[in-house]
Amino acid sequence: MRNEPIMSLRSSLADSLRLVRQLGLLSCGALFLLSACDKGGSGASGDSIPVGEFASLTGLTASFGTSSHNGVVLQIDKANTAGGVLGKKVNLITEDDQSKPGEAATGVRKLISRDQVVALLGEIASSRSLEAAPIAQQSKIPMITPGSTNVKVTTIGDYIFRVCFIDPFQGEVMAKFTLNSLHKTRVAVLTDVRQDYSVGLAAAYKDYFTKHGGTIVAEQSYSSGDQDFKAQLTSIKGSNPEAIFVPGYYNEVGLIARQAKELGINVPLMGGDGWDSPTLTQIGGQAIEGDYFSNHFSTDDTSPVVQGFVKDYRGRYGKDPDAMAALGYDGAGVLLDAMKRAGTTEHEKLRDAIAATKNYQGVTGTITINAQRNATKSAKVLTIKDGKFHFVETIAP
Repeated sequence: MRNEPIMSLRSSLADSLRLVRQLGLLSCGALFLLSACDKGGSGASGDSIPVGEFASLTGLTASFGTSSHNGVVLQIDKANTAGGVLGKKVNLITEDDQSKPGEAATGVRKLISRDQVVALLGEIASSRSLEAAPIAQQSKIPMITPGSTNVKVTTIGDYIFRVCFIDPFQGEVMAKFTLNSLHKTRVAVLTDVRQDYSVGLAAAYKDYFTKHGGTIVAEQSYSSGDQDFKAQLTSIKGSNPEAIFVPGYYNEVGLIARQAKELGINVPLMGGDGWDSPTLTQIGGQAIEGDYFSNHFSTDDTSPVVQGFVKDYRGRYGKDPDAMAALGYDGAGVLLDAMKRAGTTEHEKLRDAIAATKNYQGVTGTITINAQRNATKSAKVLTIKDGKFHFVETIAP
């Protein structure tokens, strides 16, 4: 039952504390006496290490955020069970950005100012990482994105890292696959203009494809949240493509596949890691069968590291991990490994340790962070058969 007097007192105290912070009259140490120095405790100087995460746990891309969050939790729980890091337990504090523009920035500000986190994990969607990265950089808080592949993300500054490959490489992978494995030279491109991820991946694909003998016969666009793609697909059909590159997210891609089949378009669809969600096959059904996409991870990989992760994930969540879960797991793993090597959570030293990551044995591959703070690693091409994702081939950098 709600106690109004107590709630009012708490609200007044919270307002007073916010005013004190704005005036800069008290240090976090003094505030600790009044409010435990915010929800996250007294930071890494206390008995735990606060690590922030921002993810789309609800909204249009909730499948991405839920999976990556599951992977992060599995990695951190594993570390805590083994005794923690630097003699302390890791306290994960998560903000749901609801898949909405602006919410990632709001959540990250809270994690930094209120929770005093020593590092950030997130996001999968490039647009939301691009919102948050300038805030992390300005605050000098190391940030590792598990799955934002847009090239601009890590150019924000020297505190921003990623454990996934980038769109220029992913675009090149799918262009090579189109030319060398599918032997297709006439391709149409359908881009989500509201997503930096989609725009960047389309540009990378077109650049490599056209420079190596391919022809883009049609280009069309849509916006996230659209439901009807028949006008764009009808125009594409008229150009007689041999394949269609759709570098979007799973919600729209499933609908695009169905509507393409309804219009009698029977050429392969291809895409990137934004396809990786069980929701893709739920929406697309039979229409998405036989299509292809690039990805970071496959449960078909027989590596003991991968199969150990798959077993642990199944045991914890009762289902197979997808690539976003694997990337979340690796993002948290790289961060914890860097903390151990740095011997501290002091921001600059932790940043330097992340930057020095070499040959980290992740479940998405062997990860080395290069001078641009990007992960150097291979990509996998998967196909969809019987509603499942199956490994086709690996394409190296």
